[in-house]
Amino acid sequence: MKSDWSKELNPPDFAAEPSDTTKKKRSGVCVKEQPSSCALCQDVLKDPVNISCGHLFCKQCITAYWEQSAQLGCCYFPQCAERSHSRASPQTVSENIGNQAHVGLQRLLNEHQISLRSRCEHVTQGSEEAGSDVLLNRIYTDLYITEGRSEEVNTQHEVMQLETPSKTDGVLDVPIGYNDIFKASLDQHGSIRVVLTSGVAGAGKSLTVQKFCLDWAKGLENHELNAVIPLSFRELNLIKDQQHSLLTLIQLFHPELKNIKAEQLTVCKLLFIFDGLDESRLSLDFNNPPLISDVAESSSVGVLLTNLIRGHLLPSALIWITSRPAAASQIPLACVDRVTEVRGFTDAQREEFFWKRFSDQELCTRIISHIKSSRSLYVMCQIPVFCWIIAVVLEDMLTTEQSGELPTTLTDMYSYFLLVQTKRNKNKYQQKHQSSQELSDADREVLLKLGRLAFEHLDKGNIMFYQEDLDQCNLDVTEASVHSGVCTEIFKIDCEIFQKPVYCFVHLSIQEFLAAVYMFHCFTSKNSEVMQDFLKGPISSLEEFLWKVIEISLQSKIGHLDLFARFLHGLSVESNSKLLGTLLGQTENSPETIQRVISNLQQINSGDCKREMDFITTKMVSDEVSPDRRINIFHCMMEMKDPSVNQEIHKFLKSTNKLEKELSEMQCLTLANMLQMSDEVLDELDLDQYRTSNEGRRRLIPAVNNCRKFRLRNCGLSEADCETIALTLVSDPSHLRELDLSGNQLQDSAMMFLCAGIENPNCRLESLRLRICTLSEFSCGLLGFALNSNPSHLRELDLRSAYLLSSAVNHLCAFLENSQCRLKTLSLGNCGMSNSSCVALISALMSNPSHLTDLDLSWNFMEDSGLKHLCAFLENPHSILEILRLERCRLSVISCAALVSALESNPSHLTELDLRGNKLEDSDVQQLQDLVKNPHFKLETLRLK
Repeated sequence: MKSDWSKELNPPDFAAEPSDTTKKKRSGVCVKEQPSSCALCQDVLKDPVNISCGHLFCKQCITAYWEQSAQLGCCYFPQCAERSHSRASPQTVSENIGNQAHVGLQRLLNEHQISLRSRCEHVTQGSEEAGSDVLLNRIYTDLYITEGRSEEVNTQHEVMQLETPSKTDGVLDVPIGYNDIFKASLDQHGSIRVVLTSGVAGAGKSLTVQKFCLDWAKGLENHELNAVIPLSFRELNLIKDQQHSLLTLIQLFHPELKNIKAEQLTVCKLLFIFDGLDESRLSLDFNNPPLISDVAESSSVGVLLTNLIRGHLLPSALIWITSRPAAASQIPLACVDRVTEVRGFTDAQREEFFWKRFSDQELCTRIISHIKSSRSLYVMCQIPVFCWIIAVVLEDMLTTEQSGELPTTLTDMYSYFLLVQTKRNKNKYQQKHQSSQELSDADREVLLKLGRLAFEHLDKGNIMFYQEDLDQCNLDVTEASVHSGVCTEIFKIDCEIFQKPVYCFVHLSIQEFLAAVYMFHCFTSKNSEVMQDFLKGPISSLEEFLWKVIEISLQSKIGHLDLFARFLHGLSVESNSKLLGTLLGQTENSPETIQRVISNLQQINSGDCKREMDFITTKMVSDEVSPDRRINIFHCMMEMKDPSVNQEIHKFLKSTNKLEKELSEMQCLTLANMLQMSDEVLDELDLDQYRTSNEGRRRLIPAVNNCRKFRLRNCGLSEADCETIALTLVSDPSHLRELDLSGNQLQDSAMMFLCAGIENPNCRLESLRLRICTLSEFSCGLLGFALNSNPSHLRELDLRSAYLLSSAVNHLCAFLENSQCRLKTLSLGNCGMSNSSCVALISALMSNPSHLTDLDLSWNFMEDSGLKHLCAFLENPHSILEILRLERCRLSVISCAALVSALESNPSHLTELDLRGNKLEDSDVQQLQDLVKNPHFKLETLRLK
């Protein structure tokens, strides 16, 4: 039975300021002796507890402090300004005075809070020797976190997920704060107990967890929690073969809770954070796990976790699991109450990261400008870790006055990063005669061993390494660190528990790069054993070597070797071969050889391969390999700095015979990627000019993000296509100014994406044509609302043949009445507008008449009463209307006379008038024709059939 005091247990009420001498260690908190005195007993402190208002106590005296504070309902010391530590009322707390169990548990929880704050307050960037242990709050930049999960997370390489915007971002995504993930939204029923957060490697999952823990430990957020218990899978792997109870598991990794009792644990509001599911080497069986409900019952770690997640063990506890996307499926969605995704940095957050890092504004501006000039670099900067890598490289290159161009490809960037990290340690380790631009023998040996480790585990999907993994590669990190600083920079001890180190590369892409370096070295050094094991046969030339690598990479269903293949092609370029020198060995990268490799890639990319093909090669150019996967071939060409890429783009765009040759879907996809990679923003992309299937045209849609005018008519656009276009509208900067999607049957779901893009402040759309898109009343209303939310840019709106009922017209009228509206052309022909809707629309134009020059209301039920309001608009001295189309608007002879009178009162603007299909008498026709002949009027075109 639970004791009465347990019902009144409060969360920790303060967060102590850790001493400057407090050191961060995963195995516990070490605090050096301080000469301060206890505020109660005046003894010299040996094990201090420091509360938020600054008072220091011995741990022996903290109980007395809490008893006195509980009686007063505030801080014990009357001179203290902070008198709000106790959240319970004085009466409620005083009823529990003397209850030592309560005070004892509260003391343990407070000590845990202090310990957790100490562990989370700092973050290391690079090596500790480089002095990069900094306060987390000083460098932390908010990340973009959304509710829900991207599609196809298990079928793509993570870099490809970043490079496919429609699968990594969404205009309808619901952002969520990291401190709010356990708070139910208004439309959710029930509480949220288990949260699964996914994100690509380096997106910021672990940093988000650390920031969450720090905010709680400082008493800033989630006050309802008594304790937050972070447990990373890389640490749990170390005890995967041991037996533990949940109680001993907590005490093992959080020694400050070693005295907590099982019955105390069950009455606390706990949050368990299991970080890095993708790094797990535990067995998690959710189908038939042994049931455990007692926190003191021992079992394997995997069984404890599955019972915690399923709610059999400590069902009141909250669970937060983080994982890379491909591993997230290990947790059944039936066990999860909320799925979130860490997307990394938005455009604005990327820039914020660099502004926080560099105090030199000119340097920061140059770095940001260079990143934006290279799409591959800019895309990768969505990952916080890559932002750090690129910051390290460009800072070094721009502040040391190095000659040569700045890195523009991923291979360039990683090659320089490798050199920068080795150079930083040369002063300490190099011999005097050694050049600062050369790799030492020690660096070279360590890098090749790291490359072997990276390569052998890349295919297995391992990103965490233990001592036995290093031993297999003859890698002694301790000895290597004496001669080379590389291990402390790109390969680090991530944590150390029970004197067992856990190692990792700073990012998965570093592992892939070093794996490529190792494989390239094996090729140049003719290491036939490694080469044949990987390539399944002998290799005689660089051309054949890279060809086989592409073959093997395309066999992967998830593309886990795509970036590896991309790096290998980049390393074959002469500039990188010279940069890394002896690390790669002597290569046969003559211009002729490189051109043959590029030609092979071009043939594969076009689907027109002329090589003698084996079975695997046949698959490379067949429909069995998804077009999304084949995009990586194009990226390989970019890494090789193929000059023909941009040349082919400009040649194709300038050609006048685009309709002569029919393009396959694969060729359309290739063209789309070429257009996206172009250094120049295209003036116009009219997909009607291309002779291809509808599916081929849809393959070209992603190129919309690099053009000013985009036209795609009668193509059967899907919801996903509209989301891709919408993402262009919300990008920063957004180049798109004219959008014509006429003739597509746009469903409400597709229009929701488009409207979300249109209402975004980044959208600068000036012309929107949605003629014959069979828009519903809901879609039209949504569009009107979106336009009113961002009214100042649009100059042309074409909604002919839309279905505008009164509710949709109301939203459109709100946009037209907006003082920021600058619309010049409004086409609403054949929209089924009633007389009252026409009247409402014209009244809206009357309130903001000084911009509209072209108005089409043909084939609507305007009738005479509607025209009466229109005449008032024409008579307005601020009206500058030049073109007016009123074909078949059910106008009578009365309307014609009124119209003539209105035009005579304000004759200086109208140049074209269309009244076809209305009832006109000969005398009215004559009056209108006289206006055309009158030199005082500008009316030039009159249609009266």
